[in-house]
Amino acid sequence: MLREKARHIRLETIRLIEIAKVGHYSSVFSCAEIFAALYYGVMRLRRGDPRWPDRDRFLMGKGHAAVGLFPVLADQGFFDPALLDGYTRLGSPLGDHPDMSKVPGVDFSSGSIGHALSNGVGMALGGRMNRRDFSVFVMLGDGEMQEGQVWEAALFAAHHRLSRLIAIVDRNGYQLDGKVDDVMGVESLREKWQAFGWEVHEVDGHDPAALTALLRGLRADEARDRPACVIARTVKGKGVSFMETEPGWHLGYLAPQDAQAAIDEIMSREI
Repeated sequence: MLREKARHIRLETIRLIEIAKVGHYSSVFSCAEIFAALYYGVMRLRRGDPRWPDRDRFLMGKGHAAVGLFPVLADQGFFDPALLDGYTRLGSPLGDHPDMSKVPGVDFSSGSIGHALSNGVGMALGGRMNRRDFSVFVMLGDGEMQEGQVWEAALFAAHHRLSRLIAIVDRNGYQLDGKVDDVMGVESLREKWQAFGWEVHEVDGHDPAALTALLRGLRADEARDRPACVIARTVKGKGVSFMETEPGWHLGYLAPQDAQAAIDEIMSREI
């Protein structure tokens, strides 16, 4: 079921970007299984109630992947799925980046890279102070690891032992300007996060079963006294072979024949 949800996310991403005429295909495709695992297998949510105080929170540092999140939020009953058909059109609440003041189910307005973890830290600390029983999940791009604010937030979270905070690094190896480690090396991520006081795990980011089992276990672990980081090893553009080998698909537009080829591959391929 989770693989089918990830497939749906990829197909809807292609459909919605067709409306906008430009978008971030490959950034969504690397984290489609992460979206599926979180929203259909891990997070505690109440269908149709995006303001439930005890819901788990999700923040996305790489806000440019919002086009893949919006279909999930609609499927959760947080807003009318018909709104998807007006994606990025004048007057639509659904833009290239998520706006928490306009889109029910969005917990953080992201897009300026580096701020999500700081906000997640605040939510986790606020939940503790208010005796709320929710967890906070923050998905970060690996290029985002180059931002100093990420590490300031990481220090703060470890110091305050925010055990209900779980960071997920989408380690697809690429950012807008090319390979992450060519622009500015970030390895070794495991040792860095451990040095900052976090519990660290690594997982195949395209294996929904492994993702779900790991994230469920971390969410349920009452004994852990510090935040946790999951390094999800992914492939940018996963699911469409010509995107997996061409970093230029970070932002682009598929001509009709290429869009159909991508759809056919997504439908036929066991990712």
